[in-house]
Amino acid sequence: MSSAAPGSTAHLFEVKSAQLPLVTLLLKSTHLNEVANELQQRYGNSPDFFAGDPLLIDLSALRDSEEPLEWSFLLPLLRRYHLMPVAVKGGNPKQMQSALQAGLAQADEATYTRAEAAGQTAPAAKPAPEPELLPALIVDKPLRSGQQVYARGRDLVVLAMVNPGAEVIADGHIHVFAPLRGKAIAGARGYTDARIFAASLEAELISIAGVYRTSDKPLPANVQGRPAQVRLQAGPDGEKLVLEPIN
Repeated sequence: MSSAAPGSTAHLFEVKSAQLPLVTLLLKSTHLNEVANELQQRYGNSPDFFAGDPLLIDLSALRDSEEPLEWSFLLPLLRRYHLMPVAVKGGNPKQMQSALQAGLAQADEATYTRAEAAGQTAPAAKPAPEPELLPALIVDKPLRSGQQVYARGRDLVVLAMVNPGAEVIADGHIHVFAPLRGKAIAGARGYTDARIFAASLEAELISIAGVYRTSDKPLPANVQGRPAQVRLQAGPDGEKLVLEPIN
């Protein structure tokens, strides 16, 4: 076998810095069975929603907790929804040590646009920049229970009824020119300026950039069954959904 002279060996690899877009999960509870239930409620009908997105787990909301985190439960749970946990930040020393032992990288310097990935409210933050959206996806047939439409990287326009049990998702805005009775998730990738418009708002669930509201809390009388829009509004206590009639 021949050998190369010193200084003439070809470089077989290079190490360079890189930036990787991450989805962030701001974990707010160590009760992982409850976390599992909420994931099922929000994404159980959307098994391919995340499509293998790398995930940063933010433990800052749990930093003062003494409860141990069961990574052997949490990581497979997240992978079940096609999330790929790669890094962790914000935890106390014990939490961070256990995360490293579970195979996650420590990423204390990682930042993200939204302060929340799963939950109903979040600290006030700058809106995510408007994504470069493709032409709107147009659906002109009624959506039955169990059906799902995802407008990845674009707005979604639905010209027919979204029945209970159906789900419409868009990275941009959602326009439903008919009764909206299923689930509507706009700004699915964190676009906080996204809006939901419906000719008749009767939804089971509405969500914009991770902030959501379910039918467990009845819609206000001035928008129930009426033309309405849903948007996010930032306030001192965080972002909340605002439901407004369209006159």
